[in-house]
Amino acid sequence: MNLEFEEAQTPGAQKRLINGSSVDVNQLMPLKYKWAWEHYLNGCANHWMPTEVPMARDIEIWRSSTLSANERLVIMRNLGFFATAESLVGNNLVLSIFKQITNAECRQYLLRQAFEEAVHTHAFLYIVESLGLNEREVFGMYHDIPAIARKDDFEMKLTSALLDPNFSTETPEGIQTFLKNLIGYYVIMEGIFFYSGFVMMLSFHRRNLMTGVGEQFQYILRDETIHLNFGIDLINGIKAENPDVWTPTFKQHISELIKEAVELEIAYAQDCLPQGILGLNAEAFRHYVQHIADRRLERIGLPALYHASHPFPWMSETMDLSKEKNFFETRVTEYKSAATLQWD
Repeated sequence: MNLEFEEAQTPGAQKRLINGSSVDVNQLMPLKYKWAWEHYLNGCANHWMPTEVPMARDIEIWRSSTLSANERLVIMRNLGFFATAESLVGNNLVLSIFKQITNAECRQYLLRQAFEEAVHTHAFLYIVESLGLNEREVFGMYHDIPAIARKDDFEMKLTSALLDPNFSTETPEGIQTFLKNLIGYYVIMEGIFFYSGFVMMLSFHRRNLMTGVGEQFQYILRDETIHLNFGIDLINGIKAENPDVWTPTFKQHISELIKEAVELEIAYAQDCLPQGILGLNAEAFRHYVQHIADRRLERIGLPALYHASHPFPWMSETMDLSKEKNFFETRVTEYKSAATLQWD
């Protein structure tokens, strides 16, 4: 009996992240990529719903003269960007990524992530309704505000490449196109484009302003951290299984893609902060976006480009989510999975 051959034929041995066996059932066992299952469990442990967050104080502040015109601009711009960006991520997951992934445990996580993207979109609708904002203005910013439109167009081009009926990951070029999509959404959208918005919105929470909105952004940030970590593990896993596609030319192309994204995000920060607000200005965000981009590059095995300093040290404390306020009892409770999160 050829035991070596039999082992190779087991479901676990046949599993691959892409270009594996034809997917007919979600064959989870035996687990091969335990990191994917851990991300799934962490996502489940972090479950939340927007309507569990009280908004009464935010409504009072928004209707008063507490916030300056510049502060209102920052809030509105970020609501406008995130409201549609989350749906773009969800669409890309369902329409582009999911069908290319042939591993069951990764698909299990993608199902969880798709639900979380729906929750995030729900959160922005809940905020808009609570504050009595103009829905057309907020949800139409991806058409009306050039700095937002450019970021969304950047991402949608990456999705459209995978929507081609003839697209396949069976060729090296196809794998590179797929990796570019994964990097564009996990590393750039969720790892760079979202993070400057988190700083802007959480700066209000830090000043005890718009705390309901800030709390929801904290929960979204917690989710996005797991999304980012899963995406980087997925990207690095595909690279490991297909080392021939990670060529010097392709690596240079990815670095250039991230450089383009950094400039788009710096322009977005300038649009949000034309005159700055307390503790925030566009120049500081130039350093922040560059700093974050370097961390993302390093995690996918590429050299840092900017060597910029971190201008917002308070974010380290804000992002320490080992303790969270209980939604209903306003007491501190421990989240069992918080210790597994990695922050940059």
